[in-house]
Amino acid sequence: MENTGDSSIFLGASRKPDDSYQKAEELLLKYGNRHGLVTGATGTGKTVTLQILAEGFSSAGVPVFCADIKGDLSGIAMAGEAKDFLLKRAETIRLEPYEFKKFPVVFWDLFGEQGHPIRATVSEMGPLLLSRLMNLSEAQEGVLNIAFRVSDEEGMLLLDLKDLQALLANMAERADELGARYGNINKQSVGAIQRSLLVLEQQGAKHFFGEPALKIADIMRTTTDGRGAINVLAADKLMMNPRLYATFLLWLLSELFEELPEVGDPEKPKLVFFFDEAHLLFDEAPKVLVERVEQVVRLIRSKGVGVYFVTQNPLDVPETVLAQLGNRIQHALRAYTPREQKAVKTAADTFRPNPEFDCFEAITKLGTGEALVSTLEEKGIPSMVQRTLIRPPSSRLGPLTEAERKQIIAESPVAGQYDEEVDRESAFEILQKRAKDAMQAEEQAQEEGDGRTGWTLPDFGLGDDNRSSSSRRSGSTRRNSNRQTVVEAAMKSVVRSVGTSLGRALVRGILGGLKKGR
Repeated sequence: MENTGDSSIFLGASRKPDDSYQKAEELLLKYGNRHGLVTGATGTGKTVTLQILAEGFSSAGVPVFCADIKGDLSGIAMAGEAKDFLLKRAETIRLEPYEFKKFPVVFWDLFGEQGHPIRATVSEMGPLLLSRLMNLSEAQEGVLNIAFRVSDEEGMLLLDLKDLQALLANMAERADELGARYGNINKQSVGAIQRSLLVLEQQGAKHFFGEPALKIADIMRTTTDGRGAINVLAADKLMMNPRLYATFLLWLLSELFEELPEVGDPEKPKLVFFFDEAHLLFDEAPKVLVERVEQVVRLIRSKGVGVYFVTQNPLDVPETVLAQLGNRIQHALRAYTPREQKAVKTAADTFRPNPEFDCFEAITKLGTGEALVSTLEEKGIPSMVQRTLIRPPSSRLGPLTEAERKQIIAESPVAGQYDEEVDRESAFEILQKRAKDAMQAEEQAQEEGDGRTGWTLPDFGLGDDNRSSSSRRSGSTRRNSNRQTVVEAAMKSVVRSVGTSLGRALVRGILGGLKKGR
C-alpha cells in the first residue's frame, strides 16, 4: 500500500474479521478542512497518530501548527531509524515503500527557551480572552472592557502588561469622570484585575505580551520543494499554566479566523491546526467562550483551516463542537467506571456502524497503535468505521537532543525576526508623560503663586529684631510644609497614574533630594 500523497494521507490498514490487514484507510485532503478528533487513553498511540498526520499534511504542501506537550513530537524534525517493530508494522500493513525522512520544522516557545518567542499584544488578545485567562467576574470583565474602550478613544496602544496596568491605575484616578461616560468603575474591581495581572506576570505571561507580534504568514510557510512547514510549540513548561496554554491557542485560532480570506472548499487545507490536551480549552469555560469556540470552528473551514482536537476522552469536547468534527480516530479507552463507560458509549455512537464488529466492545480491546477510523468520503459522507492499524512514522520517534534543537532553531527561516523584544511608545509611556507634565505644571503654578522664580531664602534681609526666633521657626515650618505638600501631591499623582517601579524611583529621587536640602 502506497500513500498517494497528491489527494490523500495514508493512515493505516483496516483489519478484517480474519485479522488480516487489507484495505488502506486514508484521509482525503479536500476534506482536511472539515476538522477532526483524535482521542484515546494515555499510552495508546495518540502522539504517533498526530505525528503521522502532521507528516502527511506537510508532504502534501499543507503547513501545520501543533503543540508538543511532552517533547516527544520534536523528533519529527529528524529522519527515523529502521527499528524492528517499525519495520514489522510496515510489513503487516504492506506499506511500500517505507522511507525514513525528516520534515521542515519551526520551533516556537512562549518563553523563548526552546524555540522562537511568540508574542501577542494585549489589544490583539482582547477583553474576552483576557477575562478568561484571569478568570474575572462579570463586573471585573466590564471594567476591562471599559479599559479597552478608553485606550481606543484616547489613542493609547495596549501592547504589554505594563500598558494595561498603567491604564487601569489611571482609570481608578478618573473613576468619576469615566464612570459618567461608560458606567461605574469600581476601584475594588480595578484592584482585583491588577492582582490578576501580577499573577500572570509571575507565571511568565509577560514574555508573551509585547512586540514584535507573531505574523500569521510565518506559520503558513512552505519549503522550496513544496512541503508545508510543521510549527511545533514547546508546551512542556507551558502546561504548568494550562489556562495560558488554552487561551493562547484560542487566540491564535481567532487570529487565523479574522485574518485569512474566504476560500470555500479548496483541494487541500491552507493550514491544519492541532489542539492537543483539548479539554483544557473547555474546562470551567464560561458559556460565551464555548460559543466563541463553536463559532470559530464552524466558520473557519471556509478559510481553508482544519482544526483537529486531541484529547483523552470524547466527553472533553462539547457536543456542539463534536458535531462539526468529520474525521475521527479513536484509540483505546478503558471502561471500568460509569464515566468511562459513558465515554466509550459516546465514542461508539459517533461512528457510522460497521456490521462486522461491535464498536463499543472494540474500543475497549484495541491494542497500542490500533484505532477505530472514520473519515469523510466523497460528498462529505462519513465512512463506515474500520478497525485500523496506524502506519509507522517516517520521522524519529522520540525527542531531539538539545544540540539538534539549537541547530534547527539557528537555521530557521524566522531566525532573528522575533528574538529581540521591541518596546515602542504605548499607554505606559503616554500616561507617564502626562503625569510628568502635570507635575511640572503644578510646580510652576505654585512658584508663580509664591512670587518666586527660583530658590529663595525665607525672610532674607529682615533683621532678627523684626521677628522672634519662634516666629521664624514657625514661618519656616509652614513654608516647608507647603512646599512639601505641593511636591508630594504631584508625586502621588505619578504613582497613582502610572503605578510602576519607575514612578516610585522618581518619587524616591525627589524625596531624597528634599531630605538632603533640609
